[in-house]
Amino acid sequence: MRKSDKKSIPTKYILFILSFLCMVLIVLSFIMPGFASPVKEGVSYVLVPVSRGMNQVGRWFNERKDDLSELRDVMAENTELKARIADLQNKNALSVEERSELEELRTLFQLSEQYSSYETVAGRIISRDSSNWFSTFTIDKGKKDGIEVDMNVIGDGGLVGIVFEVGENYSLVRSIIDDESNVSGQFASTSDKCIVKGSLQLINEGVLKVFNINKDADISEGDMIVTSNISSKFLPGILIGYVKDIENDSNNLTKSAYLTPVVDFAHLDIVLIIKQQKYTGG
Repeated sequence: MRKSDKKSIPTKYILFILSFLCMVLIVLSFIMPGFASPVKEGVSYVLVPVSRGMNQVGRWFNERKDDLSELRDVMAENTELKARIADLQNKNALSVEERSELEELRTLFQLSEQYSSYETVAGRIISRDSSNWFSTFTIDKGKKDGIEVDMNVIGDGGLVGIVFEVGENYSLVRSIIDDESNVSGQFASTSDKCIVKGSLQLINEGVLKVFNINKDADISEGDMIVTSNISSKFLPGILIGYVKDIENDSNNLTKSAYLTPVVDFAHLDIVLIIKQQKYTGG
């Protein structure tokens, strides 16, 4: 291969030449002040925009740094506020629940005062059947608390149902809205007898069926129906509800009607069990 004919200038000579030119330019700038003006203008033409751009970039980064710092502070404050809100919501939920339970206990106390001639024990509902209504449910009181089958259960202002099974520390209650329930009742104002029939279908409309009312009974809309003194299992005088839509039956011997229960069977929580059974001498 042929060697290149070009000769390269050593680096040290290039540095010497540049240094020499710089020295000359410095000397000329002292001797002739106007000599360096074109150079300065050329350099400033290039460096000033670059410097301005660098300053803008620097300011932008400083602003972003401040923004990020502020964002971190806001996020931390937001997290703290969320925690406070959650805490307040929990406290409020507990307060609402406590107020609701207090109101229910007051109602039960008034009910126990109303039936003060009977010994009662409070029981909390711990489970219910799969329907939306408390047709049958379990309470946390059983044999160890003196509970027995056929004891009457009251709550929410009136008759709830009757105990049909008892365990050592639990009991099962069938409410008066259950399809298997039949309660012997009577009108408080006239003592006319009737039967209140449970119905999970009708309770969706907020009523139960009342039948076997004497056709000559002097009754009116809104009359109170209580448990009858001839009932085989229910103690007498316990409020069941109020009558509505009275009509004569086709046999012309009896009347039928509907009853609006006094108990809210969709929202039961605590009930009272009357520790006295209806003895009929049988």
